[in-house]
Amino acid sequence: MLLSLMIFVPLLGMIVVLLLPRESEELIKRVTLLFTLIPLLLAVVLFISYDRSTAGTQYFVSVPWIETFNINYHIGIDGLSVTLILLTALLGPICVLASWRNIEKGIKAYMALFLLLETGMLGFFAALDLFLFFVFFELTLLPMYFLIGVWGGPRREYAAIKFFLYTLFGSVLMLVAIIAVYLNSNVINGIAAGARTFDIPTLIERAATEGHALADRTFQIWVFLGFFIGFAVKVPIFPFHTWLPDAHVEAPTAISVILAGVLLKMGTYGLVRINMDMLPEGMAFFTKVTEETGLWGYSLALLGFINIVYGSFCALAQTDFKKLVAYSSIGHMGFVILGLAAGNEVGVTGAILQMFNHGVISAMLFLLVGVLYDRAHHREINGFGGLGNRMPIYTGITTLAFMASLGLPGLSGFIGEAFSLLGAYERFPTLAILSTIGIVVGAAYFLWTLQRVFLGTLNPKYEALPEINKREILTLVPLGILTIVLGIWPHFAIEMFSESVVELTTKIMGTLQANL
Repeated sequence: MLLSLMIFVPLLGMIVVLLLPRESEELIKRVTLLFTLIPLLLAVVLFISYDRSTAGTQYFVSVPWIETFNINYHIGIDGLSVTLILLTALLGPICVLASWRNIEKGIKAYMALFLLLETGMLGFFAALDLFLFFVFFELTLLPMYFLIGVWGGPRREYAAIKFFLYTLFGSVLMLVAIIAVYLNSNVINGIAAGARTFDIPTLIERAATEGHALADRTFQIWVFLGFFIGFAVKVPIFPFHTWLPDAHVEAPTAISVILAGVLLKMGTYGLVRINMDMLPEGMAFFTKVTEETGLWGYSLALLGFINIVYGSFCALAQTDFKKLVAYSSIGHMGFVILGLAAGNEVGVTGAILQMFNHGVISAMLFLLVGVLYDRAHHREINGFGGLGNRMPIYTGITTLAFMASLGLPGLSGFIGEAFSLLGAYERFPTLAILSTIGIVVGAAYFLWTLQRVFLGTLNPKYEALPEINKREILTLVPLGILTIVLGIWPHFAIEMFSESVVELTTKIMGTLQANL
């Protein structure tokens, strides 16, 4: 029950927080920190004890929930999910510490909603029942809406409503796809046989069974689209991306960290777990150019390329520090999509590694933006200058995060993007070559930002600007260490999901060959 305990400890923490007096703000913060440290400890235990030699599900639990419709509380982890669970659990206490002095109103409600959000995120990555998967997916929507809409910036209501409506639109299409899968889950050769199911491993098996309704190519293509749009909004993939900059700019620092570090990964995780693993025929249609598919065969790779180039040029045009980081996330997530579109072992390995690495690096960047905003009370890049003279420690940490994000070899941002491009080059050489534009532009906007904010003569307005403090350094050090370690020794993460990737890509490439 270790996995269940990890998922629901934050929910228990929410109940405890709600029972505490509203005036006991320091106690509420400490209790919240405790109930985020426990899942982190359990996630580390899971990560260490996970059997890396197999691709199968581990720590699984299956208990009947709504028996009438064969819905079960079915959870478990594989190499991909255990990696993202560790990332989620790590960012939990970091975000609580980042909120320690920044949230001044409604501390009790804020911390309670954050703990509910953490339960939703952890449960999503562990769910193996499609109905439960959707429940946890939706569970993250409500707390995020309030965390942005109540504790956000001047345009918080607009940003929160936009986030809610975009995500809800994707969720509705995904729900339609889930219902279609469930209704056809027991149909073989046009005849209903046995019970319908939401069980994801069972559905994956049936979707690979000849004659089963779930294995029908046309059915998989349409269902693939329903799931894809739902996850594309979350990633976000162009043109479903416009909610992200507004949400990031208006959200409190800690919520921006969770948004970029975890919620965006829920979209790409869903693409791997459902679209690739359960719907290989649909995946083949949108990633393999044949006479039948035509230009549709380029669609997924093309969307990844657009994300990379569009996000990078938009970031280059920004003068708001936080909006620049937000658009850079759109560009970096494009490399994940491009790697997944490749469908081969190198590309998918790079995509999954980039999910984790981007979660760490983007969390660092948003925390660093928050440090500066707390002191200067604005984020205008051109309004600073020469801060390297006044805040050398902050400048050094920011430089590390910038170099990692632009893909400097030796830091974690390089490995994932390089593997994604290598995998994509085998399948889509032209798009892979053109996607390197994003790397060049990324280097340009980060170096230009570094020059405008930290180099040159110190702006007299900031002569008394205080250096980064110990609490803020504490939130950044674990992420900085991971950035360096995974840049030098990426096998530390790759070994966790390598067997799962081999199994998945063997299926995908076999389906692609069958559709030549």
